Amino acid sequence: MDEKKSAKKQTKSLERIKSSMFSRSLSLAKLTLQAGASIAQHGVSTALKNKEGKEENWKRLLQNQASLISSELGELKGSLMKAGQMLSMYGEHFFPPEANEILKSLQSDSPPLSWEAIEPTLKKNLGPEKLALLEIEKEALASASMGQVHRARVKASGESIVLKIQYPNVDKAIDSDLKAIRTLLNTLKLLPREFDMDSLFAEVREMLIQETNYELEAQLTEDFYQRLQGDSRYVVPRVLREFSGPKILATTFERGLRVDDPLIQSLPQERRNKIALSFLDLYFKEIFDWGVVQTDPHSGNYRIRINPQGHDQLILLDFGATRSYNQDFLIPYRRMVKGSLLNDRPMFMQAALDLRFIHDQDDEELKKVFEEFCFQTVEPFISYEDPRNNLGQIDREGLYDWKSTDLPQRLSKKVFQIVRKHSWRTPPREIIFLDRKTGGVFIFLSMIRAKIRGRDLLLKYIERVP
Repeated sequence: MDEKKSAKKQTKSLERIKSSMFSRSLSLAKLTLQAGASIAQHGVSTALKNKEGKEENWKRLLQNQASLISSELGELKGSLMKAGQMLSMYGEHFFPPEANEILKSLQSDSPPLSWEAIEPTLKKNLGPEKLALLEIEKEALASASMGQVHRARVKASGESIVLKIQYPNVDKAIDSDLKAIRTLLNTLKLLPREFDMDSLFAEVREMLIQETNYELEAQLTEDFYQRLQGDSRYVVPRVLREFSGPKILATTFERGLRVDDPLIQSLPQERRNKIALSFLDLYFKEIFDWGVVQTDPHSGNYRIRINPQGHDQLILLDFGATRSYNQDFLIPYRRMVKGSLLNDRPMFMQAALDLRFIHDQDDEELKKVFEEFCFQTVEPFISYEDPRNNLGQIDREGLYDWKSTDLPQRLSKKVFQIVRKHSWRTPPREIIFLDRKTGGVFIFLSMIRAKIRGRDLLLKYIERVP
């Protein structure tokens, strides 16, 4: 599941969520009205203050708004929290910091629903006959924005399975929730005027609708199961169709540890590197071989199964956010990556033009800064002799330390340099969740403290790009 929180650590469960359109709209309207009133009050109170005083008051206002949003959202869950997660990961590079703080507050930690509140969904979707075949734990194993997971046992076979259960009516609230987020961001005037919110929110809406379609997720899970069936480095849960439906997804329970578990962190560097390379190889398969990407790389969607002989495995969870990309996008995107890695400026520039990241009429400074940004993103894969290795990021053995690098901070500065000096241009909509995936890969490799030679792995895929 996305942004999973272990329900075992929760001290209190919700008896209900605000799932009706009226109750949700009332909560969201209250937030927007309070934001508007706070801005009006802010204008009066800072009218006579100097620039520094106004900026300090504005930051304090936004902090208060973020806190208010978090406290109001506990009973909402659903697409509001999920959209906040999606947009804030995108916003790490492309939104002003103030806007991203508000979006992060939409991800307020929220406990799971109580058994009494979630049981009616099970009864409605599975029916008494199928429920009689299962022994279901009443305490949730994990909870997230759109649903929660309960462990169960098939009585006849003793097999351990998990049931992913969708919260009531979250699929019906998507449009109203997204409209509320847009209104809130507009009220707080946090986004550049030139920013095209339509294409961004269209992509988010499409993904939210997909993530509430558990029958599609079952198929996507089975597709990945088939793709990776012959590769012992990966484990994909098996879907149990007899206990699945539109609002419930049943899969085998796959035991493993999170990447931040002390046992994983204490593994020898060599074993952690091997896991990291498997993770990276899967990412490259998705981009360069399949054109199908699981775009929700939250660390909670992965487990690691330790093997006594050192043949550790990656357990892959949650395929609801899997996205297919067409060749019109993939071909120039792959060429952008290849041009960036090999310092091939003509190849890179043509691909960037094809994808409309830049335009022919753009001034040369913008083209130069954008090129520098993209050439910097492939830093973990450059050679020791590459002129870009001026800080010694790649050691003499070609290893890159994913934990100690400050690359994300340097990239963010470069983005703000583009935004500050040039008119805003919304990136292609396909890039929104692909960027989220790339950022998640970086975070995972940082969490496992990888020190690996990634160039050799990437070159195997790059060599096939025309």
